[in-house]
Amino acid sequence: MEPDLRFLSAEYATAIAEVGPPADALVVHGLTGDLGRRMTLPALYRLTERGLLTCPVIGVGRRPLREDEFLARARRAVTEGVDEVDESVLRALLSQLRYIGGDAEDPISHRLRDALAGATLPVFYLATPPTMFRAVAEELAATGLLRDARLVVEKPFGTDLHSARELNERLTALIPEHRLYRIDHFLGKEPVQDIMYLRFANALFEPLWHRENVESIQITMAESFGVEGRGAFYEGVGAIRDVVQNHLLQVLALAAMEPPSGGAEAIPRRRLDVFRAMPAADPARAVRGQYEGYSDVDGVEPGSDTETFVALRLEIENWRWAGVPIFVRAGKSLPVTATEVVVRLQRAPRLRFGTHRLDSPGSDDIVLRVGRNAGVTIMVRAKTPGKQVAQPASLHLDFAEELGEPPGPYERLLADALRGDRTLFPSWWAIAETWRIVQPLLDAPPPLETYARGAWGPDSAETMTASHGGWRTPQASHGAR
Repeated sequence: MEPDLRFLSAEYATAIAEVGPPADALVVHGLTGDLGRRMTLPALYRLTERGLLTCPVIGVGRRPLREDEFLARARRAVTEGVDEVDESVLRALLSQLRYIGGDAEDPISHRLRDALAGATLPVFYLATPPTMFRAVAEELAATGLLRDARLVVEKPFGTDLHSARELNERLTALIPEHRLYRIDHFLGKEPVQDIMYLRFANALFEPLWHRENVESIQITMAESFGVEGRGAFYEGVGAIRDVVQNHLLQVLALAAMEPPSGGAEAIPRRRLDVFRAMPAADPARAVRGQYEGYSDVDGVEPGSDTETFVALRLEIENWRWAGVPIFVRAGKSLPVTATEVVVRLQRAPRLRFGTHRLDSPGSDDIVLRVGRNAGVTIMVRAKTPGKQVAQPASLHLDFAEELGEPPGPYERLLADALRGDRTLFPSWWAIAETWRIVQPLLDAPPPLETYARGAWGPDSAETMTASHGGWRTPQASHGAR
């Protein structure tokens, strides 16, 4: 049965307010896979370095690896994924690791139950393809391992509203909502969380943050690379499912939500308020694109209709944002790799006196950069030296330079799951709303247009924002997402 999304139920309040106690074991299904190698094992090393990994870690996989083979893989993953490795920290991590593997005929869950003897609150993290979530969860439940556990699953949670609802019904029949953690790694990014601090900890921003002062909002997630090596995966996903339904709508919610107050439930409540106030996307106000050469990638179907670029216009129907257009775009094989939120302010009126001209081209933007070059840029107008005219100038703050390197998203999210903090994990109610918002684009997708590699998507995407100052061109960042 679909949860009632019209109001906040007691079940919702319980689910998002649950905090602690800390887990006493971490089981990672798929730790020898690509996600485990690139993200999970380096994150576990950093947690060990910070003294936050205080329980044993059991890797589970179908490969029948010996313990020494598994530890060698783990060592290699850490040394490849961490810039400077402290050998004593790495040895401490490896001493906490063990592995249980075997083929489909091998009763892994029974051996896992024996390995967890004495654990009272394990965390099971499914770093596996989403098609395996249900089967793995059912196997764990059948042997009683989910009885007092937390279950963490990766994105995507479903492929549309119907499949997400079905998956949710299956999983919550095995484990209650307050012990089911759905990862969206974007919410674990420190620069994404910085959006809240910038808005609500600074008197400079919040008075400007509403429809009387804001002309429009833009969110861009650009990637300069294509899908080479991931064609088979991406073919069944596309840009809407891959990053808009989850990452970018969650970022929008943080940028647009009301000030949170209260306990652990405050931020999830305010994010959900934003989604509930958003009408579903209109396919007539969306552009889908596919870069030239996508169909030649291994794993891509001939004549594929999968989009590698999407741009759309959204709205939030509440007192703060009514009438403010929100433009979202995401794509691959674009000119740069960068993710940013642009709050475009209303232009100050033209003012001229004598020979002075207090007007200049461009837009008054507050830019929140949430990629690798995380920080804030504020566009202002200043007097041109030696002339009686104004010109655009920018004020930059680089977070890493000023505040130090932040923890990685998986490091933060795994630590939160171990201590029972659900703040950064989307609830089912939020997941259902974000699928509702994008569902019309999946049911009646706009026609697919091609664009050249290195272009900013199809030409029609450029015209979408033409009457609102055009898209802002992001600064390039280093690294993916």
